[in-house]
Amino acid sequence: MSRSTIRPNMVLTVLCGTLTSLVVIAFGRLAYGVILPAMRADLGLSYQQAGILSTITALCYVCFVLAGGLAATRWGARASVLFGMVIVALGFAGLIVAAQFWLVALLMGLLGFGTAFAFAPMVSLLATWYPDKRGLVIGCMSSGVGIGMLMTGLLVPWLFTAFGEQGWRASWALFALVAFLVTGMIALFVHDPPSAGGAGAQLRSEEKWRVYRNPRVLIVAATYGIIGLGYIVQTVFMVSFMVEAGHGEATAGRFVAMMGLLSIAGGPLWGWLSDHWGRGNALSMSIFLVVVAMLLPLAGQTLIWFFLHFLVIGVAINGLFALIQTSATDQVAPRYIPVAFSFATLFFAIGQFIGPAIAGWLIETSGSFRSAFGFTVLVLSVGFVLTLLIRRFPAELAVAEPRSPSLVAADSAP
Repeated sequence: MSRSTIRPNMVLTVLCGTLTSLVVIAFGRLAYGVILPAMRADLGLSYQQAGILSTITALCYVCFVLAGGLAATRWGARASVLFGMVIVALGFAGLIVAAQFWLVALLMGLLGFGTAFAFAPMVSLLATWYPDKRGLVIGCMSSGVGIGMLMTGLLVPWLFTAFGEQGWRASWALFALVAFLVTGMIALFVHDPPSAGGAGAQLRSEEKWRVYRNPRVLIVAATYGIIGLGYIVQTVFMVSFMVEAGHGEATAGRFVAMMGLLSIAGGPLWGWLSDHWGRGNALSMSIFLVVVAMLLPLAGQTLIWFFLHFLVIGVAINGLFALIQTSATDQVAPRYIPVAFSFATLFFAIGQFIGPAIAGWLIETSGSFRSAFGFTVLVLSVGFVLTLLIRRFPAELAVAEPRSPSLVAADSAP
């Protein structure tokens, strides 16, 4: 275990965090949709099988995200992140050669499993090392998702051109190479904070439940779940909504690229703003802009309405992720951050898991995308109300260090 009482180089540590999110979220979770058409054709998969593969990844993430946080509290965040990154890299490497559906399914499951051990513990590590700049460093980490999707959009089509029908295998090979390189960087440059736990520091059940039952932690977790649900509906169905409204796929693709470019800068800027203006103020503003963005295509389906939607989403969405993630780390003492953040991330993962099913049912039932996005606006509006509660949270920690070896009853501060 690599531990230090000296704060490490911020640029290198945050860069490792940014690259972690690039690998496990952009490459491990989101790039599948870009690779899928060629992969499905080459392997002879049905659309049902293709959907099952995506579900397996999401389900493994949901099932193990709490375990990732608990592993970080017991063995240290660095060890958990390294374990998760190695698992994800092995999943990518296996997909280079996999040909049977059962093996592909197992490897896709490894991507979700590894992400559960890598992403949340890395956020926790950054939040603990840099408490005075949490918004900025977590915002920088979230920008890795936008960078990764931009890389995917540029490199994967080129690999398809260069390698033909095996281009999808070359794409997974590129992802594996990047994953192993990033794992090496983490091993060299990332260290556990002295207060972040370590061997023998496993939290007792009473301590975990102090976190899980705390009202402030639950409010932040519920808000994160709502954001996950709303964002995944936008990701899955907005381009289809635009195409159904009579606009070209190429135009939609350019709008998505614009959104991705804006989101790269959005996370750090919103995070920096929250460090100076207040977390709750910035969080409420960012989710308000996302609600407005979701309303725009409902107001009209001409090109300008969709352009404004992707513009506003690009400005606000990565900031929204960074701020709700930072808010989850703000509520508890450093030793509880991995557990609190993993608990909140579980809500987010569940939201992402059920969102497409609910939206798809609404679209099928009503015959229109408007019902799905009307539902999304309603849900996100509830999230906005919850952020107003977060704005009113007192500065004191919701779950502080225990005052004695025999834990005091669970905190219930509002």
